[in-house]
Amino acid sequence: MTDQKTFFRYVLPSVLAFALSGVYAIVDGFFVGNYVGDVGLSAVNIAYPIVAVIQAIGTGIGMGGAIYYTINQAENNEDKAKMFTAGALWTLLISSIILTLSIFLLNSVILEMLGAREELLSIGKEYIAVIALGAGLQVIGTGLIPFIRNYGGSFYAMICMIAGFVTNIILDYLFVWILAQGARGAALATVISQGVTMILALIYMLRKKQFTLQIPLTKLAAVSASIIKVGIAPFGLAMAPNISLIIINRFSISYGGEQAVATYACIAYIICIIYLILQGVGDGSQPLLSRHYGEKDFTALKNTRKFAYGFALLLSVLGCIVMYLMRENLGILFGASAAVNAEIVKIIPIFLVSVPFVAIVRVTTASFYATEKTAFSYILTFIEPTFMLLLMLLLPPLFGGQIMIWWSTVLARILSAILALLLKLRVDKQEIAA
Repeated sequence: MTDQKTFFRYVLPSVLAFALSGVYAIVDGFFVGNYVGDVGLSAVNIAYPIVAVIQAIGTGIGMGGAIYYTINQAENNEDKAKMFTAGALWTLLISSIILTLSIFLLNSVILEMLGAREELLSIGKEYIAVIALGAGLQVIGTGLIPFIRNYGGSFYAMICMIAGFVTNIILDYLFVWILAQGARGAALATVISQGVTMILALIYMLRKKQFTLQIPLTKLAAVSASIIKVGIAPFGLAMAPNISLIIINRFSISYGGEQAVATYACIAYIICIIYLILQGVGDGSQPLLSRHYGEKDFTALKNTRKFAYGFALLLSVLGCIVMYLMRENLGILFGASAAVNAEIVKIIPIFLVSVPFVAIVRVTTASFYATEKTAFSYILTFIEPTFMLLLMLLLPPLFGGQIMIWWSTVLARILSAILALLLKLRVDKQEIAA
């Protein structure tokens, strides 16, 4: 049975680590926004989903491998557990090579698809060219963190993230402000800081004798496929705010122009930290959920999930209070114009309505992929952007343009939470029957 002390020993370091991962985006936006202005802030905002894809792929592969590692450990299958570690490491390496080549060669095309034009495109290309060359550091660095948590090293995983975060701040200040490297300097700071996280994570695995690349070649494809199958959900969950960002940016350019994009950039930087904190609750409880699932201890599983819901909802309320109180300073923080800052103050309360509903979705989705409920985790992962897209196609033309872009995001998250609760009730009945 999981008690509160054990739960928080796993979850608190994860929450802090995810909060810091969200601050990575803020740091780039802060330095570039204050150095270049609204156009720099908008360019980094439009380009950031590419960075998010790189990191989300690492998270998805790492989480998929770590979940199978823990389940097999709980079933006393040590050899199979190590095989999933090796399979995940090979998958991370191969993905790094593919991402580096594809993003570097296609960065202009991708940015144009995301809505970048003229000066936004020029600045975005500077940023993404550097990010692409360091993609391997980001993929492997983020991919190793879930393994460290599942080895029982939640606190060390947090230290890895803190080290990368501090490095990012120092180098952003040096490259962007002192050396006047602009968006290119911010990207270089991000890549190097992720490299620091990767090195520290590798040191942990080597010290614990958990690093292995030994896996029969005949089994690599099957193991990688299993890892990817489970990892699609955590990948999608990590990407969800950024998929939403892409959709919102595309519609905002049409209805509200560059000012609307800059407005949401400032809001997204902060609110996405809250979303990542909530994901930290789900992913922090994942090792416990996977272990109880492997042990077939459904009482302990239900108890851990109950703690996760309660803690996530508490954090969502606290996050809303903090964000509401600082609403008048958000635009100033990122160097936004007075007009953008005034719009931020007006719009923030709309977005805060959805935060508790996001807490429900994040914890439910994490509990599904931690226990091999892959179909349900897929549904919850990708239903929110689907709802959002449909609502934005329907509501703004009928009821008021840009303001309905904002409300469409809220309604999509409320509908997703309702669906999450319905799917959870179905799983609860299955566990009772078992």
